[in-house]
Amino acid sequence: MTRLILASQSPARTKLLTEAGIQHDVLVSDVDEDAVQAKYGVTDAHDTALLLARAKAEAVAALPEAEGALVIGCDSVFEFDGESHGKPYTAEVARERMLRMSGSQGVLHTGHWLVDCRDTADGADDDAAGNETPEGTGATVGAVSSAEVHFAEMSRQDIDAYVATGEPLHCAGSFTIDGLGGAFIRKVNGDPHAVVGLSISTLRDLLVHANVGITELWDTDEQ
Repeated sequence: MTRLILASQSPARTKLLTEAGIQHDVLVSDVDEDAVQAKYGVTDAHDTALLLARAKAEAVAALPEAEGALVIGCDSVFEFDGESHGKPYTAEVARERMLRMSGSQGVLHTGHWLVDCRDTADGADDDAAGNETPEGTGATVGAVSSAEVHFAEMSRQDIDAYVATGEPLHCAGSFTIDGLGGAFIRKVNGDPHAVVGLSISTLRDLLVHANVGITELWDTDEQ
């Protein structure tokens, strides 16, 4: 069985994978996002999402626990009025952003980076039980899935109530689509999974580079 490791502590991402029937483990990276962005000087929302996804995936791939597995790292950045918005962290920032976003639209970019940590043909070996382990490809590839998010008109009371729940404080762009924030999203043009934080179809495309079909990761016993 091919192991997939999600390099993210996001409950929404692991829930999404679980509901899609994809077996996975969670191993969180200790990447300093601000330091990574400062090092590379990336300000474009699309490129920032990919850069941070790569940093997270490669940090986890370097850990001993990732040996013999595939690692997928993800990061989301919201682009609004030409600005890149990550997590707001404070109620004041979330409230200010949502007041601006009310009745408007922006683009949520979710970066994905896959690292194949399995042994390549030269290093492939049997596991402890004597079973032949799948050969790795050495693939390290990424892609961004973007979706345009249209917001409904939100009153100050709506925004204050939403911010008070704490939900938007740790979400890129200060909103969710799969939680309480879904009430304020009028429509999405693009992959809705990208707005949650992990595009299943993009993951499927990346797995091709590791010679793995997504059906190989399905936990059919749980379906």
